[in-house]
Amino acid sequence: MASSWPCLHLFAFICVLNSSVSALDFGRGRKPTASSDTLRDDPVGRLKVYVYELPARYNQDVVDKDERCLAHMFAAEIFLHRFLLSSPVRTLRPEEADWFFTPVYTTCDLTKNGLPLPFDSPRMMRSAIEFISTAWPYWNRTEGADHFFVVPHDFGACFHYKEEKAIQRGILPILQRATLVQTFGQRYHVCMQPGSIVIPPYAPPARIMAHLIPPSTPRSIFAYFRGLFYDIGNDPEGGYYARGARASIWENFKNNPLFDLSTEHPDTYYEDMQRSIFCLCPLGWAPWSPRLVEAVVFGCIPVIIADDIVLPFADVIPWKEIGVFVAENDVPKLDEILTSLSAAEVLEKQKALEDVSIKQAMLFPQPSLPNDGFHQILNGLARKLPHDPSIYLQPGIRVLNWTAGPPADMRPW
Repeated sequence: MASSWPCLHLFAFICVLNSSVSALDFGRGRKPTASSDTLRDDPVGRLKVYVYELPARYNQDVVDKDERCLAHMFAAEIFLHRFLLSSPVRTLRPEEADWFFTPVYTTCDLTKNGLPLPFDSPRMMRSAIEFISTAWPYWNRTEGADHFFVVPHDFGACFHYKEEKAIQRGILPILQRATLVQTFGQRYHVCMQPGSIVIPPYAPPARIMAHLIPPSTPRSIFAYFRGLFYDIGNDPEGGYYARGARASIWENFKNNPLFDLSTEHPDTYYEDMQRSIFCLCPLGWAPWSPRLVEAVVFGCIPVIIADDIVLPFADVIPWKEIGVFVAENDVPKLDEILTSLSAAEVLEKQKALEDVSIKQAMLFPQPSLPNDGFHQILNGLARKLPHDPSIYLQPGIRVLNWTAGPPADMRPW
């Protein structure tokens, strides 16, 4: 049986893999493979975006107050704004725009430990929309149906980090017609509306590139994970956090030699991922985490444990080819599932992960690079064009309920 492999067989398995696949090819000039022509689309000439000019208190002042936001997993909202300001798709003539972008940074209210506090985010977003709807006529034509917003919270525009609370809140009512660009993606979930563009969380590209190791380095770790298994502070009983999946990983495999598991985050974290065959990517409070980005960039096969997850740019990235999907209830069989994969199957996934375009699509570099996450967002917007004429409202008609939602959301920001 595969689950009874002795360590000797494991190391032979690793040896076969390392004889054929290098540790990391990102940025080393390897020619992209043909995983998807759409992945390498050029959005220039396919759409025009008008960027609203908001008072600095909605964006730059927030960053100046706490520059940790620039390296946070939610920083895509900041860097997409900066990218658009100099992008060839930007237009200064709003009457010719296909899309309108409101640069409001709702994730930069951080605790001392660097955790985001989304509680003021709805008020901040409402205030920004009230501003653009008063200062320009374009929001009122469609009530946001030709506008897009970046909402990279754990549960997107539901603006809460606990799923139960997020579901109770629901998507901010005044964003119901807009297109949401968000890290959160889960099918059949009230916090994900149809048409959302799911993006990767932000991982600092310069930090990643600073930790590259020689591509010939053997992948001597079978399955790797660093992170919380229990969130005692927020879930003292231990059954709610990660829907129990992380706890199950720890309890079932903490003494299994195939698994390198720890709550410690070593200085060699990135190097260790490049030495690993499989990188576990279980859900936490939300289905996603930056581990997914790091695994793909470092050529470590992501083991995705999050039921019904909608993955970043899933319409163009061949996730089934590069990853392994494990149901949350099947975590106790994780060793059997991974060791049942043949060396040929693993090699095929590692080969698919060599595609430079896939790696670049997971990052938001400065300056921008072809096929990167910025371009994938624009491609996603371009594929939604032309707008259906029905999005335009008759003068004086309103569809959205501006007074819906928790009373605290109505307070001025």
